[in-house]
Amino acid sequence: MSIYFEKTFQRSFGTYPLKGEELSQALTSAIEIGYRSIDTAQMYENEAEVGQTLASLPIDREELCITTKVHPDNFSQDAFIPSVKESLKKLQIDHVDILLLHWPPIGGEIGLSLTLLEKAHEMGLTKNIGVSNYTAQMMHDATSIIDTPLITNQVEFHPLLNQDILLEAAIETGIPLSSYCSVARGEVFNYPLFTEIGARYGKSAAQIVLRWILQKGVSINTMSTKPANIKANFEVMDFTLSNIDMAKIEGLTKTDFRIVGKDLVPWAPNWD
Repeated sequence: MSIYFEKTFQRSFGTYPLKGEELSQALTSAIEIGYRSIDTAQMYENEAEVGQTLASLPIDREELCITTKVHPDNFSQDAFIPSVKESLKKLQIDHVDILLLHWPPIGGEIGLSLTLLEKAHEMGLTKNIGVSNYTAQMMHDATSIIDTPLITNQVEFHPLLNQDILLEAAIETGIPLSSYCSVARGEVFNYPLFTEIGARYGKSAAQIVLRWILQKGVSINTMSTKPANIKANFEVMDFTLSNIDMAKIEGLTKTDFRIVGKDLVPWAPNWD
């Protein structure tokens, strides 16, 4: 991944669960504000609307970093590549910039899906490949299964959940983390600490949360339908949290507030 795309990927605009006019308006605002990294998935059932919106905007394809994810139902020899080609058709592009496996397969046998992901890369259907919702052990195993580097493991990551095991695995495997549920679906706003710290920096609670994630070495995915919030989520590169404030926020990770588990998603593994 080029330096341009690496910097672009630090701040992605997520599109779940947006559809229809709501998606179009939010995505248009995101592009106008400056987002160039756009995240979707087969599971979101909005790839066609993402593609249609992007095609309607005065933005060069070369400026965009488009990510989509393969649904676990398509992790078979017969379905994988056709599903990726269908995603490209819906997105109105000939390749994505990043193709992810959305979840590990039920049972944890990751070999076949990784091999098919690498095949998609070799066919030119994607510039880069990665995974999502992998455990630390899966990250280690993946490096011995395929030769093509994985550029990210997209996982639930926010200050109310300790992900030190995954952060250590990221260093050991060279697979960086990227976040979803970056503000814990609003749960962080129940903790006054973020507002208190934000007051000293002239930033909102959400901006403090996002900056903490970035300073942990993790890229952020954010979603909002409000232009003001979309803009605020983007403007997190012009300040740096002190070591003291980082440590204060770190203390909240013992809350162990996890959103995504087997009760919500059947493909969720046994988390670290």
